[in-house]
Amino acid sequence: MSRSVRIKDHHAEQRLFDQRAIAASILIALAICAVIARLVWLQIVKYDYFVDLSQGNRIKVEPIPPNRGLILDRNGVPLATNAPSYQLELRREQVPDLDATLQGLADIGLIDPDDIPALKKDIRGRRIFDAVPIKLQMNEEELARFAARRYDYPGVDITPRLTRFYPLGESSVHAIGYVGAISEDDKKSLNIDDYAGSTLTGKNGVEKQYEKELHGTTGLQQLLVNAQGRTVERIGRSKVDLVRKEPVAGNDLFLTIDQHVQQIAEESLRGQRASAVAIDPANGDVLAFVSTPAFDPNLFARGLSRAQYVALTDDPERPMYDRALRGVYPPGSTVKPLMALAALEYGVVTPEHTEYCRGLFRLPRVSRPWRDWNFDKGGHGTVNMEKAIATSCDVYFYDMANLLGIDHIHDYLAQFGMGSPTGIDIPGEKTGILPSTQWKRNNFRQAEMKVWYPGDTISVGIGQGYMSATPLQIAHFAAIIAARGQRFQPRLVSAIRDVKTGEVRKLPPVPLPAARTSDPHAWDIAIKGMIDVTNAPYGTARALSVNLPYLLAGKSGTAQVFKAASNQRVRKAHELDVHLRDHALFIAFAPADAPMPKIAVAVVVENAPGGGGAFAGPIARRIIDSYLLTPEQWEEQEAKRKAAAAAAAQRAAPRTTPPPAPARTD
Repeated sequence: MSRSVRIKDHHAEQRLFDQRAIAASILIALAICAVIARLVWLQIVKYDYFVDLSQGNRIKVEPIPPNRGLILDRNGVPLATNAPSYQLELRREQVPDLDATLQGLADIGLIDPDDIPALKKDIRGRRIFDAVPIKLQMNEEELARFAARRYDYPGVDITPRLTRFYPLGESSVHAIGYVGAISEDDKKSLNIDDYAGSTLTGKNGVEKQYEKELHGTTGLQQLLVNAQGRTVERIGRSKVDLVRKEPVAGNDLFLTIDQHVQQIAEESLRGQRASAVAIDPANGDVLAFVSTPAFDPNLFARGLSRAQYVALTDDPERPMYDRALRGVYPPGSTVKPLMALAALEYGVVTPEHTEYCRGLFRLPRVSRPWRDWNFDKGGHGTVNMEKAIATSCDVYFYDMANLLGIDHIHDYLAQFGMGSPTGIDIPGEKTGILPSTQWKRNNFRQAEMKVWYPGDTISVGIGQGYMSATPLQIAHFAAIIAARGQRFQPRLVSAIRDVKTGEVRKLPPVPLPAARTSDPHAWDIAIKGMIDVTNAPYGTARALSVNLPYLLAGKSGTAQVFKAASNQRVRKAHELDVHLRDHALFIAFAPADAPMPKIAVAVVVENAPGGGGAFAGPIARRIIDSYLLTPEQWEEQEAKRKAAAAAAAQRAAPRTTPPPAPARTD
């Protein structure tokens, strides 16, 4: 009997189909739920986020750089302002070939080919969408040249900006400083986000020290752009409300500098490698801060090519070197009033102590003598302390230094700021050297060089040897003597004007620990000796008292560059090469009979043709005249000065050989 076989199980297939349909329905439902959830997330939860992103595709945010704060002198004379200019800017994201673009701009004379590597480094160091300046100021010819070829350089455009302008050129440059393009080193110290749209930052002086006050706050504006990135007013029929946040300009600074005094000092030192600093002893205000030769800071604001920068830095006259702040020189005889105060403080001599100067000083058991500057004329004869200051008798101070010892000298002169920074409110100050036995042990390697010898002390007694100071330090201790021990930190900025409110916030002077004297009468001795320098018939700068309408106290000094052996004739300045001539120094303050003199000055002239009293002294007096005299008195003094100079030139006219330079007068 045959048996039937069931080939197809419809019930099993139906069950399998139902199971698969249910599984597919569940998967479809889950997918729909996921899509719905994602739509809810995108359309509702993250709505604001994606609206901002979509706006970013058609709205470009452009920074608006702030105006840099002004810098003015104590009387409101503008020293640093802002001027409109056109600069060439490049946006890397819009430039198809950076190398070809920069080379093309060099070919048409808009940038220097030597600057291309530095420009590329700067451009690649910025964000791809940032506008990077590649030429800071363009003249009319350069504007026309670029406009004619503009289509060849996509991503490069001309932008109107305000740039730094120094209306008085090189005047006060070492005090004010200058601004320059933001460098890689600047980016390490600046918050670069605060400098969006800005191209310049302070590089030196007040511009650098007060960068936060001067820079201001960057603003922004939204621009509507089309698909090609071009700015448009509307897209389609809709007009978008665009946001604009105005920048806040930097605050204005009032300097302590009196620009009239500054310019007279600069004029008096022109043609010399020199410096002069004038300080108000009552508060530390720096009235003049001069280093010559100088340079025009507008060159940096306009943008220097590499060749121009190298020419400036390689100039043998070193115009960028701030001699007032960084130059270190032996202070020479200008320290003798301090030495006298130290001797009185430690009781090694009395004011009445006299010494007979024959022009030579000898230490016991030392064969080598030390010569007085007046050796050729047989010395100064019998001098007491006041006359020793007035005549700048080296022999008197050789003996005084030997009696004091170097560590007493160090400890006392340190009170006057010697050997340490004054703390002036600009960067880069050098300290000079105030030697001691410990200093020598710390600064020499050979055992025999670590020993402090008595002969070392002798040289320090007249401001030579290992001792050195900056012109700022020398002016600082002159102001301390004038104020009879009161000390203030020198400063260049006296007030800040808030650009928002117009309120002027005055900065208080910063007092420093006073220089001590056990006997207040000691100040009278030192100051009387300095008054005699300019007023006594035997003073080393007695010619300065001619036609003098106020009482002047001063001290001449000469810093040796070329040292003659004890058995050699001391050669005159005109007999030496220029670089071997001595430096001429002079310190002064006036009115010396006032309870608080109004001005103290230090002048240092490198490799001068004459000594401190004969050459640097008249410069110091002219600076003081410009500050103390009325305009009428000033004009009268200038007329007398010019008449005297003309008479001297007429007397010298018949000479067939050049006259000898003024002799050293200390």
